[in-house]
Amino acid sequence: MSTTGSILVADDDAAIRTVLNQALSRVGHHVRVTSNAATLWRWIAAGEGDLVITDVVMPDENAFDMLPRIQKTRPDLPVIVMSAQNTFMTAIRASEGGAYEYLPKPFDLTELLGIVGRALSEPKKARKSEPKAEDAPDSMPLIGRSPAMQDIYRMLARMMQTDLTVMINGESGTGKELVARALHDFGRRQDGPFVAINMAAIPRDLIESELFGHEKGAFTGAQHRSSGRFEQADGGTLFLDEIGDMPMEAQTRLLRVLQQGEYTTVGGRTPIKTDVRIVAATNKDLRTLINQGLFREDLFYRLNVVPLRLPPLRERAEDIPDLVRHFFGLAEREGLQAKRINRAGLDAMMHYSWPGNVRELENLVRRLAALYPQEEISEEIVVNELSGSGFSDLEPNAATLPEDLPLGQAVEQYLQRYFRGFGDDLPPVGLYQRIVSEVEYPLILAALTATQGNQLRAAELLGLNRNTLRKKIRELGVDVFNSGRHSQA
Repeated sequence: MSTTGSILVADDDAAIRTVLNQALSRVGHHVRVTSNAATLWRWIAAGEGDLVITDVVMPDENAFDMLPRIQKTRPDLPVIVMSAQNTFMTAIRASEGGAYEYLPKPFDLTELLGIVGRALSEPKKARKSEPKAEDAPDSMPLIGRSPAMQDIYRMLARMMQTDLTVMINGESGTGKELVARALHDFGRRQDGPFVAINMAAIPRDLIESELFGHEKGAFTGAQHRSSGRFEQADGGTLFLDEIGDMPMEAQTRLLRVLQQGEYTTVGGRTPIKTDVRIVAATNKDLRTLINQGLFREDLFYRLNVVPLRLPPLRERAEDIPDLVRHFFGLAEREGLQAKRINRAGLDAMMHYSWPGNVRELENLVRRLAALYPQEEISEEIVVNELSGSGFSDLEPNAATLPEDLPLGQAVEQYLQRYFRGFGDDLPPVGLYQRIVSEVEYPLILAALTATQGNQLRAAELLGLNRNTLRKKIRELGVDVFNSGRHSQA
């Protein structure tokens, strides 16, 4: 097939029109450019052009409103959509509207030329679209406009109308379950159930029962039949979180299900057909676990059909202002006072390494919204809160406490400073529970770190029941350490 052709370009920006015209003409394409949607549509309706490149926001019409007409009139015409909005919903609307490709602005010209060549060389065929974007809520389940997040949006948009198995890899707090839910909520299985199971939070001897269900009398305590997560997720999506913590014996049964498309309950004999999309997630290097004999290589290849890496927050610090506004908005909808952070405070946040990623940022923003009466949060407050988190990733002049200061005195000094921040007023009610929850997280984290992630030893160290510790790990989102390395949620 020919890789050159007639290309229609529509963009309100004269500079972009000029750049595209020159670049496309240089490689042999015939190019027509316009600054409005009406002219573009007239060319398309007249049968002109082998490919369209258009911005989303045009002076007279939104390109997303035009896409259904193009699909109906010329379903074989590839359309490349560009946008400076750069949100998750933009990528989804482009995909669901039938666009051949979505490119965020500013775009890479070499990449664009490659996409154009690929689109023109493919056999002409009608691309069926399932436009649902206009019926979707105008919300952004994922926040951020950084290049790293743009790559995620484009990958997700391609995966929405497929049932391909996706493996999400990312540090604790990067939003792996949020991505899995987005794949479900905006995908072809959105009318089915979304069922999540955390492998690290279930006792090893109960994982198979949790996944596949059990029959009455299958084991001691099984007093009635219980459905498993595969049965509960039938027709929808099953999210296997922390798949790297799955015991080998359960891995074997899961592999059999993925190969055969059916399973049996614990204690059962009749095979049950399964119809679920699998999305797995891990914070571990599964290839290392394979080499250590802790993860099945054949299962890895079954799950790793579409690998998706979520960037840590430190790799997309430019998204922090948008995330802060989003989390303050959530807090305000929950009844807390509207807040904002001054520019210097945002700069301090953007220079912090965020070991807990977006989850840590959300916790900080909610704490700022609940504990401080000021409408505008200053840099000093931000630095004090971050320096109290136990990490030393801030500027050298960040406030610190002497190493030999007893815990009680350190807490007392912190509370004195905290109360002084309210002047003649008092902090919001519920202070006791807020302070207790703030202490619980680092305490449990320290115990798990000291025991190298051994939850039984950590429970003994803390004087807690093991099940109580598991519950607190889940509720607080505590990072679990293994051999000195993060084994993160």
